[in-house]
Amino acid sequence: MTDEDWKIFTGSGQPHDGIDRLPDPPPWRPFGAPVPQEREWPRNADDDHQYSTERGRTFRADPPVVEAVNAALYLRRPLLITGKPGSGKSSLIEAVAFELRLGHVLRWPITSRSSLQQGLYHYDPIGRLQEAQLTKSTPDIGKFLRLGPLGTALLPTARPRALLIDEIDKADIDLPSDLLNVFEEGEFAVPELERLDIAEPVPIRACGEEESFPITGGRVRCHQFPLVVLTSNGERDFPLPFLRRCLRLEVPEPDSGRLTQIVASHLGEEIAGQAKSIIQMFAARGERGETLATDQLLNAICLVIGRRGIDADERQRLVDLLLKELAAAGVG
Repeated sequence: MTDEDWKIFTGSGQPHDGIDRLPDPPPWRPFGAPVPQEREWPRNADDDHQYSTERGRTFRADPPVVEAVNAALYLRRPLLITGKPGSGKSSLIEAVAFELRLGHVLRWPITSRSSLQQGLYHYDPIGRLQEAQLTKSTPDIGKFLRLGPLGTALLPTARPRALLIDEIDKADIDLPSDLLNVFEEGEFAVPELERLDIAEPVPIRACGEEESFPITGGRVRCHQFPLVVLTSNGERDFPLPFLRRCLRLEVPEPDSGRLTQIVASHLGEEIAGQAKSIIQMFAARGERGETLATDQLLNAICLVIGRRGIDADERQRLVDLLLKELAAAGVG
């Protein structure tokens, strides 16, 4: 690789297989567990669109964002993105997964009740007991285990998976610290399998998929560390050991030029040109410190631009309705 082509993710929005030339990880981040079963990856334009969302196809990343994503890929580190609601934090990973053909993005939305085990796997002991009572035999434990989004992301596959841990700042105070060992080691144990001491692999279904993957010895260890993007609205501080294991990116408030690009990517150049006054007004309000989300701007422009039967007064009322400040409504 040359200095000019070091970026695996370019932000071009054009799918490619550049992830195959990702260099080996740093010596202090070795993983490389054997790959007993590979996933199917999209290989043509039709397949690419099946593995993407509209946000992934239309998101355009600025150079600092592109550099941060590539740093996370090279160093095998999670990327913690902080910014206002609606600033496109969760859309970034869709764009990366689409361009690099990483498959469906695994999503783990965080609440105050989220726990590490919830992200790794779920075990249904009651269901297993009921089946044992009905069949008078010992059911296969694999039928009652299901990997969570984080557990699925750590399955050993040749290409890294893409995992979104959304709104980590809503988590219980202990969750960021609980994630440290998993982020550092790239592996986790399933005690229910470890206790059985089964030599043969046990197939367990992955999160959001019908496919099952073989797990041997009750442990899952990644072959490639997943691309993990954590989002935060900046509502809390995190422990220093947690921050040390993440790369951090602050999403700046978009100016009118950047907003115009966003509108054009979603609604077209012509609509963006017609919406110039709304975009400038929106940007000015953001510069004054008002809390607004970019999707509010898209909704307003989509509704009022180019639509017949809306007079000037009605148009202004609709724009005011859709661009209400979030902080004033108690939404953070």
